[in-house]
Amino acid sequence: MKITNGILIRAAGLGVSLGIHLLDSTLDYRVAYYDPRIDPAYANDGKRRIYIFWHEYIQFFVYLRKHCHLAMLLSKHSDADVLEELARLLGFGGVRGSTNRGGLQALRRMMRKEQHEDFDLTITPDGPRGPRRTLAPGCVYLASKLQIPIVAMGVGYDGPFRLNSWDRFALPRPFSRARCIPSGDFFVPPDLDKQGIEHFRKKLEKLLNYLTDEAENWARSGETYENESSVLPGPNFSCLYFTKPKRSFDY
Repeated sequence: MKITNGILIRAAGLGVSLGIHLLDSTLDYRVAYYDPRIDPAYANDGKRRIYIFWHEYIQFFVYLRKHCHLAMLLSKHSDADVLEELARLLGFGGVRGSTNRGGLQALRRMMRKEQHEDFDLTITPDGPRGPRRTLAPGCVYLASKLQIPIVAMGVGYDGPFRLNSWDRFALPRPFSRARCIPSGDFFVPPDLDKQGIEHFRKKLEKLLNYLTDEAENWARSGETYENESSVLPGPNFSCLYFTKPKRSFDY
């Protein structure tokens, strides 16, 4: 059932945000950086970025990086009304429009220095309808046009509950392990044609699936991962300790 009443939308957003806080505050969060400077809670290098992760793990990111000057690209469909309210409550900006319809114009408005000079963007590149873990070309197109790097966020939980939805949405078990392996900056050349966009779309999809598989295996195993750090939610609460990146990945 779709929720269209404004009061009900606000109530649903508040209920979901409270539920996320109660559940996710029990989790053991750890991250393994290729480069810790990409973390929106820590980054202070003047770069704007596009953060991407699969739709099934959106709960991880909205909890861990709330109030970090991030804007979510949300569907224009009414189904995203509650998600927009949730994003507002958790300190995210909202941009309505798909990456195919109005996304570039919405991004340009969000990125204007005089309006939101320090906002980055988050995109679930297989959402809002799938196919699951198949990367749509919109984020590559936007990165090429705006010349801002993409950061792929591989996420995994330890034995999560899975919803019977197109993305098999992951709900973490209380007090379980939550793991993240973000890439470094992934740069896309400017003014790509359709063939170039498809080339980088495939590379980025492969990278995001690789990092997601790594994070899921790490969460299941409970083992120590190279260069891992503990993390806390919110701004200025990133790594409890930082180490120089020791690993690299061939994009």
